[in-house]
Amino acid sequence: MTTATITLTEGDADRLEVLRAVQERVLWLSTAIVDHANRVRPNPSGLKVGGHQASSASMVSIMTVLWFEQLTAADRVSVKPHASPVLHAINYLIGELEEKYLTTLREFGGLQSYPSRAKDPDPVDYSTGSVGIGATAPIWGALSRRYLDARIGGVGTGRQYSLVGDAELDEGAVWEAILDPMVGELGEVCWIVDVNRQSLDRVVPEIGANRLRGMFESAGWQVLTAKYGGLLGALFERPGGQALRRRLDEMSNPEFQRLIRCTPAQLRDRLPGVGPDAAEVRALLDTLDDATVHAAIRDLGGHDLDVLSQTFEAIDDTRPTVIFAYTVKGYGLASEGHPQNHSSLLTGEQIAELAARVGVSPEQPWAKFAEGSPESLLCARTAARLRRAAPEVKAVPAIPSDIGRTPVGRSSSQAALGRTLLDLSRAAPDAARRIVTLAPDVSSSTNLGGWVNKVGVWSATDRHDWFGDDPETILHWREKPTGQHVELGIAEVNLVGLLGELGATWSRWGEPLLPIGVVYDPFVQRALEPWSFGIYAGGQSILVGTPSGVTLAPEGGAHQSITTPSVGLEQPGCITYEPAFAIDVEWTLLASLAKLGRPDGTSAYLRLSTRPVDQSLADVPADPAARELRRKQVVAGGYLLRRCEGAPAVTIAAMGAVMTEALAAADRLTALGMPADVVCVTSPGLLFEALNERDSAVLEGAFPAHRKAPLVTVLDGHPHTLAFLAGIHRERARHLGVTRFGQSGDLDDVYRHHGLDADSVVAAALDLR
Repeated sequence: MTTATITLTEGDADRLEVLRAVQERVLWLSTAIVDHANRVRPNPSGLKVGGHQASSASMVSIMTVLWFEQLTAADRVSVKPHASPVLHAINYLIGELEEKYLTTLREFGGLQSYPSRAKDPDPVDYSTGSVGIGATAPIWGALSRRYLDARIGGVGTGRQYSLVGDAELDEGAVWEAILDPMVGELGEVCWIVDVNRQSLDRVVPEIGANRLRGMFESAGWQVLTAKYGGLLGALFERPGGQALRRRLDEMSNPEFQRLIRCTPAQLRDRLPGVGPDAAEVRALLDTLDDATVHAAIRDLGGHDLDVLSQTFEAIDDTRPTVIFAYTVKGYGLASEGHPQNHSSLLTGEQIAELAARVGVSPEQPWAKFAEGSPESLLCARTAARLRRAAPEVKAVPAIPSDIGRTPVGRSSSQAALGRTLLDLSRAAPDAARRIVTLAPDVSSSTNLGGWVNKVGVWSATDRHDWFGDDPETILHWREKPTGQHVELGIAEVNLVGLLGELGATWSRWGEPLLPIGVVYDPFVQRALEPWSFGIYAGGQSILVGTPSGVTLAPEGGAHQSITTPSVGLEQPGCITYEPAFAIDVEWTLLASLAKLGRPDGTSAYLRLSTRPVDQSLADVPADPAARELRRKQVVAGGYLLRRCEGAPAVTIAAMGAVMTEALAAADRLTALGMPADVVCVTSPGLLFEALNERDSAVLEGAFPAHRKAPLVTVLDGHPHTLAFLAGIHRERARHLGVTRFGQSGDLDDVYRHHGLDADSVVAAALDLR
């Protein structure tokens, strides 16, 4: 652990004077942005607008030093969500944000509530707002840049900063990321923790920083601390100074926060405490005037510009760094240090007092520095230093829509994933070189073994394969900078965090990648929120959930996903596929890959199974034109797999692994004099979209109007996923699926238990007569 000390020169003093003026203007602008949104702008609905003046104020000094002294154009910064007004204020001062947007915080089409790469009008490196996810994003951004540079080259270097609130370190996602073995090698990663000792509701009760420092050090991080400012540093050198330091170091967070709210007279009474150092502390305070006493208690390193500068200079780029910067929440505002200041707003009178103190006219709240002033010149130099040219986005090499192979025999949809990747590497090697697969320690159990053997495992450096000469080793773990598979620990949040950043390289550096993450489907929901946030932030990727459903019969209820089939119905920016046959896996995977790495791209989720299925049931047309029509219908969401003779008495719409039962039931119903059509649904989301937008071409391909009939739907998942299909022709319907937890058993028993077997399908159809 390192604590910064300061030594000032005359030149430093001039520099700090200018920097301090910029800091005060940033404080004013960030506070005024929130004030205008809440007190000035009309609000006809009466709904709370919100904003975080106090949370922003605690970050002003840190961000002023970082932007106006430290950052380069190659660096990237994730700003804690509640400090977004500070980011916009800085962008305004350096010419990256037009004045008209300063009045639009949380207004439709204006500045977003939290930093957003996709929606804010000014430069934002990382979208934040989902606590813990934005903090870890620069870790995955650093890994993505390293991967891209090793595979393609030309993306340069640069630090990856995270500005994190201390309460955000409660998030489990933070520690999942920090503990991944690859992270300890990322010297470009630097976290700055805003230690303001407050969370949303309260003052954090315990002194947690020492414990947190130890946790970072144990993970191999450099730990730096900016705890006290220059004033306190000087007082510590005076008689009684070490007693004062011990008192402050050992003080609980709530007691310290209460002292921030005290008058100088109250401080003289309370600060010495009742311990063995009380007399020395009191004697030291007796030598100070009231103004110094008042300033000293809030003189923390996170607000001392020179302490911050020297702390940044101490960063060791050979390993990740965390800086604990102690601050006061609401620093410089009337609300500073108050335990309920999280979303509190300054009054009009307090805003006027702040304007007077920093030298701004309330009538011209958005005024910039005078042209030619030292502050204006600093803003101009900063703008020139940080200016980036927009990357020219390269097109993804052409991806075939059909490799041309027709699967035979018995095979699972999960096995088809690995087979398709290998086929693609031969059919379209340029496109395949852009593919990167990820798995959280499940590569071998999700049929990626052949692909991993072919392309190797990515590592920043070559690593010796100690089992390379073992004849019984089937999966070869060849780690090298040219590998195309990234293996993570058992942490799904890490997987989708990296997946999202790999899917954003096209917009960051102009070089698109085609990332595919594979995870057990029962754990997709654990990964869904951070993956969804990655999509919101502009990452385009493919998430594969396999194996899935109660078809995992012997695994029992603990590993049987139920609600994941409806993801595509509900997740923006994502298309979901659940193919029944190997050829459908190929076609949907290729179509999904073709939508990645482009401005109008989209992500995809594929839900697969380990159940072996007779591939002849797919009845793939031999005629090339008919085959292409089938492919288009598969990609569009569904197709009429089996057409009975004459008019159907019932239509069975099935998805995924239960297609075998649907076809068997159709045969039995026909024998009973109730002929049945069978529709193979590949994407409920796309069919719902077609129904909602009245896309007759898609719907006619799967559910022709002239063959409408009562409907039975069945899938290995919750039945509501396909229930909307009854609305296509407004026919009577029964919906079969999984609505309760399962248990271990063989497939027949489990399907019978949940009503997915052919008997249940036949009975549901007969009920509709």
